[in-house]
Amino acid sequence: MLSNILLGMEHAFQISNLLIAFFGVALGICFGALPGLSASMGVAVLIPMTYGMDPVPGLIMLAGVYCGATYGGSISAVLINTPGTPANAATALDGYAMTQKGQAKEALTESIIASFWGGLLSAFALLFLAPPLATLSLRFGPQENALLGIFGLSIIASLSSKSLLKGLLGGLIGLLIGCIGMDPQVGFPRYTFGVMNLLTGVPLVPALIGLYSISQVITLVSSEAKYIVNEEALKSMKEKKLSLKDFLYYPRIYLMSGIIGIIVGIIPGAGGNIASFISYNEAKRLSKTPEMFGHGSREGVAASEAGNNGVTGGALIPMLTLGIPGNAVTAILLGGLMIQGLYPGNDLFTVRAHITYPFIIGFFVANIAMLLLGLFCSGWFARVVKAPANFLATGILVLTVIGAFAINNTLLDVYIMLAFGVIGYVLKLMDFDATPIVLGMILGPIAEKGLMQTIVIQRGLVPGVLSMFSRPICLVLMLLTVISLVTPFFQVRKEKKANQN
Repeated sequence: MLSNILLGMEHAFQISNLLIAFFGVALGICFGALPGLSASMGVAVLIPMTYGMDPVPGLIMLAGVYCGATYGGSISAVLINTPGTPANAATALDGYAMTQKGQAKEALTESIIASFWGGLLSAFALLFLAPPLATLSLRFGPQENALLGIFGLSIIASLSSKSLLKGLLGGLIGLLIGCIGMDPQVGFPRYTFGVMNLLTGVPLVPALIGLYSISQVITLVSSEAKYIVNEEALKSMKEKKLSLKDFLYYPRIYLMSGIIGIIVGIIPGAGGNIASFISYNEAKRLSKTPEMFGHGSREGVAASEAGNNGVTGGALIPMLTLGIPGNAVTAILLGGLMIQGLYPGNDLFTVRAHITYPFIIGFFVANIAMLLLGLFCSGWFARVVKAPANFLATGILVLTVIGAFAINNTLLDVYIMLAFGVIGYVLKLMDFDATPIVLGMILGPIAEKGLMQTIVIQRGLVPGVLSMFSRPICLVLMLLTVISLVTPFFQVRKEKKANQN
């Protein structure tokens, strides 16, 4: 194995491949930062470019796009409260609050450093733990997927510190929206109102863009403020100098969130959005200042970004070893591998080791390139908040319309985005948070599909539920769900006692 790693380093650290990695990361950051565009779209667009390239540089470029886009979505999340990708929705919770305090540069610095550590941990897992960790994905059946969705939904209780009732209502709205489409058991259309495009459900990215971006545009237009941050914060905004302390500001969070991201990435169909919210919730639960989360906590930015970037390498583990893509991006990457004549399995790590290991080492290179580009450009990115609010609103609207249309080249996605924008704005006026709605939309279908499959396989609801108690991973997920539900109530009691004293 050591000889293969050295061979991979020899190829990946060639000047031409280093430049290609930087090029891929820069493109990926652009794809991630623009609302509506995503890592999967960036990889899909660039795969044709790899046809005439040698396998190693072509795959390193795609790795760069993947890593860059996963981080890039945090830029717009922090600066304009518009997650570039669904995986960065949790970052907006604290990132934008920091921007409003005049701490945009600090938030961007934390997002790139946390992204780097999460990505680096996932690259190590991919390099050293791929075969044994890949077997974990085979242990996830319908029961585990159902409980994973339920565990994710339990996070709503923790995220709804302002009002538990409004949080639960938001989650219920998300679950109802997630019911739109084909029934997973009988295959009958539900709540589609005859619209064929809704048979696969409400498209997540346009809905997400609407809830965050369009509602933000309406807020900017209806506000009398000249800038998205108050003038005092704008005047006090300064270029924070980078120190060595910044690189290890929250080592425990980087490690914990990176591991969560790797595990979630290995699970087929989970993805960065689930990893970021779980990481955010665990960081809040273990934090000494949980009350700061949602109000501009640097810890929150660190947790969500380390979590979603931990998915990058984790999702590749089952793809390379078993041919099971962990998410949409790795499914597209699988096609890119097959175009080069590379097929998942043991041969990739033996017969084709001269291609596979440079590709894996390329992930290390891509994360280093991402760190350098992110740190160098974060000061320039932060200057966006100095633009007048009406200019920003116009720019956001144009980019979101283009991004929503580009997903499937259909105007229906634009209409869905606008509709969810109005819904998001109304909910904002009523002091509802969009996060529980997003969680319900993402996790509801996962939990429902897993439960329906369990019922069919076990031939009944009761046998299906009982079967969960005989599976170790299910028991762990049940325990985590109970802890996630109970913790907020203990925190409330602790705060009441502190206030009484």
